[in-house]
Amino acid sequence: MRLFVALELSDAVRAAVREAIGRLQRARADVRWARAEGMHLTLKFIGEVSEGKLAAIRQALAAVRSPQPVEMNFRGLGYFPNQRRPRVLWVGIDASANLTELVAQMETALEPLGIERENRAFVPHLTLGRFKSDRRLARLQEEIAALPTSEFGHVETGEFFLFQSKLSPKGAEYTKLERFDFVRS
Repeated sequence: MRLFVALELSDAVRAAVREAIGRLQRARADVRWARAEGMHLTLKFIGEVSEGKLAAIRQALAAVRSPQPVEMNFRGLGYFPNQRRPRVLWVGIDASANLTELVAQMETALEPLGIERENRAFVPHLTLGRFKSDRRLARLQEEIAALPTSEFGHVETGEFFLFQSKLSPKGAEYTKLERFDFVRS
């Protein structure tokens, strides 16, 4: 099973992102665009694990807690690694400090199960698209500059989900396996 942990987006954020992608696609840049319907904020990519490990993963994730919900504002567009040689176009996320704390707790909870810690710092973002080449990049950057807003909405949540991901030629298909409430009562 291929697993990851993520936060869901609101319908309003999905709609705003979908609209932006629609406008940016007009540039006809060499980008594989993400589907807004499948977007989520990945907190931890677990990867391939046997079904026998699933109960232990669920138990570890159930112990992750925070005193309050996570608040996130989705705003701004950027590139990984940079604007001159982009591989990924993303929407930035300004989040409450407890988001990073949740991710750190997940890393600690899952490590004894043989799930490796992420080496890179956690940078919350939504991937809008992946560049196949830099063809028509300048045109895409013009479309980005012409967007009427780079504000995509707000989400406040006290839950995260364990997802299974199945890869197919049409793209990844996601199935929610379990919901976890992380706010302490």
